[in-house]
Amino acid sequence: MKKGTGRTAARAAARVLRTSTSKAVRKAAGSALTQSKAPRERTSAPAAKAASKVLRDGRTSKAAKTAAASTLAQRQK
Repeated sequence: MKKGTGRTAARAAARVLRTSTSKAVRKAAGSALTQSKAPRERTSAPAAKAASKVLRDGRTSKAAKTAAASTLAQRQK
């Protein structure tokens, strides 16, 4: 079974895309939102790196961290 971004994570990603100015946050959120509509899509290396950076940064919002975690969960192993 292929994973896709869940409804909660997709909403968080959409909110982040509307409000955030950080390049890394927007890249991670965009990847998560793409995967909500196309579950077979996998996270690219640059998007995974951006998502990892978002999760490590203590200043990012809960919505941004939710989107980043969803992005990393769908990384090809």
